[in-house]
Amino acid sequence: MAFNFDQRIDRRHSDSLKWQKYGDRDILPLWIADTDFRVADCITEALQTRISHGIFGYGVPPQAFIEVVIERMNSRFGWKIQPEWLVFLPGVVTGLNLCVRAFTEAHQGTIAPIPIYPPFRLAAKLAGRTQVSAPLQLQDQRWVLDLDALEPELKGNEKLLLLCNPQNPGGTVYRREELEAQLRFAQRHDLIVCSDEIHCDLLLEPGVEHIPFASLSEDAAQRSITLLSPSKSFNIAGLGASVAIIPDRELRDRFNRERKGMVPDVDVLSYVAATAAWKDGQPWLDAQVEYLRSNRDALTQHVNALPGLSMVAPEGSYLGWIDASKLKVASPALFFEKHGLGFSPGRDFGDDKFIRFNFGCQRAMLDEALRRMTLALAIGH
Repeated sequence: MAFNFDQRIDRRHSDSLKWQKYGDRDILPLWIADTDFRVADCITEALQTRISHGIFGYGVPPQAFIEVVIERMNSRFGWKIQPEWLVFLPGVVTGLNLCVRAFTEAHQGTIAPIPIYPPFRLAAKLAGRTQVSAPLQLQDQRWVLDLDALEPELKGNEKLLLLCNPQNPGGTVYRREELEAQLRFAQRHDLIVCSDEIHCDLLLEPGVEHIPFASLSEDAAQRSITLLSPSKSFNIAGLGASVAIIPDRELRDRFNRERKGMVPDVDVLSYVAATAAWKDGQPWLDAQVEYLRSNRDALTQHVNALPGLSMVAPEGSYLGWIDASKLKVASPALFFEKHGLGFSPGRDFGDDKFIRFNFGCQRAMLDEALRRMTLALAIGH
């Protein structure tokens, strides 16, 4: 089956947060993590069928969605889960914030990698919790956690470890031995682990596999909350259906108590889209991954040939983490914005000398972005 990821769909005057940010200015939006690809037909068709029913009252988690989550975890990752472990949410970011509030007290702290997706840092700040940064280091062309460097920074009051796999923004897909090292760290410091695995379907490096943290062992399962959603991989972030998988009953009860009265249920159309995506969308997803891999390779090759820039090829996601520390500019993001390129500033992730490049776009747009990058560096300020 052929899918046309080169098809351009005008989003500039739609309700798109990504495209409305710059208004009518000639700036390519390459920042927030949604793609510019039309969703799989199975999603659109499922939504149209549900809409034709004409009534959209309060809903419950459909049995079909529960079954597809269980089946997908088993078939793709060899992880056998139970239906009672599932808690449904309107977004993974909601899950991050609930974990911080449910599993730490005011005097307790959190741990999160740096650089990291901004809501990891914001969740601790909003809850009034301290956060120790676990530095990522570049090792064999992969961004990996430096747990040895983290140890001396601990205060002893940390209770929650926030992980991200595949890593955002670095693109690392953690190997089993790396995850086991993270588990031993959690055991040594008696930590609950929240693992954001939203990009697990977007593996670009051949031969790399995603391993859910909770699947490592019974101990890993009983101390963890796994956050998942088809929103990134199937471009349905505006239809927020996410799931927290929490095997331990006590942790699950604490999580649910924290959400009670504060977090809305998932709406009926979001369940429809998510079910269709994970049940019938795999051929589309496989084709998208191939397209993204080609984009990644073109981006990596081009960036590493430019003066003052470098990046490692992300193993997962459609996000490129570009080192611009050699540019003699105060803010790389603002510099490139002046030249028509709207990147996510590295400052939001913890390092202002980087930019994050969303290459989930048509190849023609990627080529234009690379042309503008080259011209920007040639012109300078």
